[in-house]
Amino acid sequence: MPRPFDGTLIVMPALNEEEAVGNVVREVLSAYPGIACLVVDDGSMDATGAEAAAAGAIVATLPFNLGVGGAMRVGFKYALEHGYRNVVQVDSDGQHDPVGLPALIEQLNSSDLVLGARFAGTGDYEVRGPRKWAMLMLSGILSRLARTRLTDTTSGFRASGPRAVRLFAAHYPAEYLGDTVESLVIASRASLRVSQVAVAMRPRAGGRPSHNPFKAAIYLGRAVMALFIALLRPPVILPSEASTR
Repeated sequence: MPRPFDGTLIVMPALNEEEAVGNVVREVLSAYPGIACLVVDDGSMDATGAEAAAAGAIVATLPFNLGVGGAMRVGFKYALEHGYRNVVQVDSDGQHDPVGLPALIEQLNSSDLVLGARFAGTGDYEVRGPRKWAMLMLSGILSRLARTRLTDTTSGFRASGPRAVRLFAAHYPAEYLGDTVESLVIASRASLRVSQVAVAMRPRAGGRPSHNPFKAAIYLGRAVMALFIALLRPPVILPSEASTR
């Protein structure tokens, strides 16, 4: 009898996350026995890869840092080459609660790309200042492009179905914010169905956050630039299923 998570690959991009990644992998594998978990060690200088492997994950080790987008493209390629239908991105720092996995995957029955939204009525996650302004602007523009209401377009907790996996294995952007902002532009222009489900986020379980209050204004400028560049680029044509066999 098929299990609910058959055909689903959990992908965790990880950079210097030795403090948290092992526990995150164990939490996922314990909650969902039999699910496959790939940790992409993105050029870490610590024991991230070893900790992930010891916890039971498959580990892909990159020789140098490619960023979240580059690491995720490795995950999508792995999924395509090994016959996985769905990919769910989970942060290796513990912020993404695995409790939200079933809702994300279930939503793939009617969508190609599902975002785990922090601002959709679940949890108490908050942002302020320039980061909040940037998120509101991005959500407004990308909601129109995707023709659906999206409240958290920079969320990395997301599930991709078969069409999105084929598209992103070849065209997942590696630039800063490309893995969130530009990937939504690419998906929407390729006529993928995008939606969101409410999820709760948690504090980091270890390591250093990628943003701090001093970088908030820079984040705003980069977010605007990432969106502008994404909209300037020509649409990507979704590869036919036959061409990927």
